[in-house]
Amino acid sequence: MMRRAGWLLVVALLIGACRGGDAHVGVQRTDRGAVPSELLVAAASDLRPAFEELATRFAAATGTEVSFDFGSSGQLAQRLIEGAPFDLYASANVAFVEQVLAEGVGDAATRRTYAFGRIVIWAPQDRWTGWEQLEDVASDETIVNVAIANPEHAPYGVAAEEALRVTGTWEAVQNRLVFGENISDTQRLVETGNADVGILALSLALAADERGIGTWVLVDDGLHAPLQQELVVTAVDAEQAASAEAFADLVASEEGREVMRRSGFLLPGDDEVTADEVGAGGGGGA
Repeated sequence: MMRRAGWLLVVALLIGACRGGDAHVGVQRTDRGAVPSELLVAAASDLRPAFEELATRFAAATGTEVSFDFGSSGQLAQRLIEGAPFDLYASANVAFVEQVLAEGVGDAATRRTYAFGRIVIWAPQDRWTGWEQLEDVASDETIVNVAIANPEHAPYGVAAEEALRVTGTWEAVQNRLVFGENISDTQRLVETGNADVGILALSLALAADERGIGTWVLVDDGLHAPLQQELVVTAVDAEQAASAEAFADLVASEEGREVMRRSGFLLPGDDEVTADEVGAGGGGGA
């Protein structure tokens, strides 16, 4: 309760500052009131399980509902640049936050790293054959298709490609790859049988565990650049910006960090997440 009181105080202070007006000269305000009725968040697809839980807590505490547009970080960044009215942007990597800021979107002072992601090899239990590493997947001739997120705009796809190249398995699987528009779509390709196995976000593998489907094994995070996930407030309205920053503060609070850890994210200041700590193997054991 004390932790929640801490970030609620932040909400009050931020909104109070917006009401004062001096620090936000020229900001266009809407008629939605000092406490916004809704917050619109553009978020990378790997965040769905954690952020939806945090949104429920945020709405209960503040009265502000949080609506999400989950997708690939690159596509969401492009929509922001083109004028989409998101209040907060939570990317799966640093580069796309830098891109939107370079285009004059967002408040650089609110930029922060909120998590580090992990990737896993994932498949439904009935298709799992005991793979332990990417080399096992590449050498398995029974695999027709391997799903990864599109590296052109999805950071988890970039990480998957990097890991495949570092292990020398890219050539062996390249002609078998199918691409999801984002990491959730990648999981859908595997679930629906359009791919035999996928390289997914750990957060989605853990969420699948709760649904009783899927088996997975962690990919060595030394095989790819860190999935350093950043967010930035992008609202132009003062009250919306204050509320967006309050939601970001909830994510960074001890309450929020507990939710994020449970979803498999490594957090700033934490030690490395190990396979044993997150229960490697998920629904069927690896």
